Amino acid sequence: MMRVLLYRLATGAYFSVIRIAALFNPKAKLFVEGRKGLVRRIQGAMDAEKRPRVWMHCASLGEFEQGRPLLEAMRRQYPQYAYVLTFFSPSGYEVRKNYPGADHIFYLPQDTPANARMLLDAIDPRLCLFIKYELWYFYLSEMVKRKMSVMLVSAIFRPDQGFFKWYGGLQRKMLTAFAHIFVQNEASKGLLAGIGISNVTVSGDTRFDRVIEAAADVQALDIADAFCQGSKVIVAGSTWKEDEEMLQKALPLLGSGWKLILVPHEVHESHIRDIEKLFEGQTKKWSDWNGDTSKQVLVVDKVGLLMQLYRYGTVAWIGGGFGKDGVHNVLEAAVYGRPCLFGPIYHQFAEAVELVEIGGAMVVKDAEGVAAALRTLDNEGKYEHTGSLAAKYVQLRGGATRIVMHHLASVIGTQPAN
Repeated sequence: MMRVLLYRLATGAYFSVIRIAALFNPKAKLFVEGRKGLVRRIQGAMDAEKRPRVWMHCASLGEFEQGRPLLEAMRRQYPQYAYVLTFFSPSGYEVRKNYPGADHIFYLPQDTPANARMLLDAIDPRLCLFIKYELWYFYLSEMVKRKMSVMLVSAIFRPDQGFFKWYGGLQRKMLTAFAHIFVQNEASKGLLAGIGISNVTVSGDTRFDRVIEAAADVQALDIADAFCQGSKVIVAGSTWKEDEEMLQKALPLLGSGWKLILVPHEVHESHIRDIEKLFEGQTKKWSDWNGDTSKQVLVVDKVGLLMQLYRYGTVAWIGGGFGKDGVHNVLEAAVYGRPCLFGPIYHQFAEAVELVEIGGAMVVKDAEGVAAALRTLDNEGKYEHTGSLAAKYVQLRGGATRIVMHHLASVIGTQPAN
């Protein structure tokens, strides 16, 4: 009981801090504004929805891309259901709020007992799917009370997580809410077995299916074609301030013939202005493109293009490797056969670790390291070899969606259509 009280106080405090931050932070403002009247909006939409429902919840955009191949496979195979998609973060909701693959898209209301009851009354899902690690105690507890079928997909676990610590009782209890857990690797299955969780299948990671499908259907981008023509290009995706400052120092070390496509994680105006100031006189914004190819840096101030842009790179720089949360999605670049470079904080992501181990990615710590890595790849003719290792790594790991869908056939596939 004390742990539940502390959890409720902690989540309440988090939302209070976000409300204060919303006064001066654009992302926090979206977080708060998007939840005003949210439960009533959900209730209204669900009152008008007569089909049985499937609910998928994702923390943010990365988890959505992980859940997307499963959501689209279910929609193809079970078109009689309405699909409800929720996000916790604005970086997921604001980008995908018009995604045509779901029938209803909302923010997730704050995790309280009252909200859990109201949301589940409204959606009344036949199946609930949580992606990777997004666990909310009151929602899961209410689902257990209602005997709802809840599954966790593409989860990955590490020994240093709270689930496996003496203080992790509440987190372990949340895991018992899931009828089935699909994990990315055998190590995760072993960790769960150690705390008595046995309803587990090693399915792999559905993100591999997503990037394989997306790469097969990628569209040409006229601006990128014009900007890159005749140049070697670094496509730097999901960058933060630390990445950008390092790349600014690295560019003069690369010699002539190199250009940079910079796709920052945050595209709000103040950050774009900071980037323009950092690369003073060298930048052209995507939104201001006028055919001028003389600039060395193309700043992409539009969301949703990164997956397509990686294929234009000679190499890819994956942002986030200098921050506490670690490197972002390396698979979106690796699938195109691009050598991947990133900063030193990457060990919490199995795919980044494995790409480094097989030689499909390189870890660098500073601007000189970027220049040295590119000289190595260039002088020894390793671009194609390193890139082929990355592409092969991705292709060999597809199929997680098929495994999950096979299991779901015994749940959603046997539900009545009406």
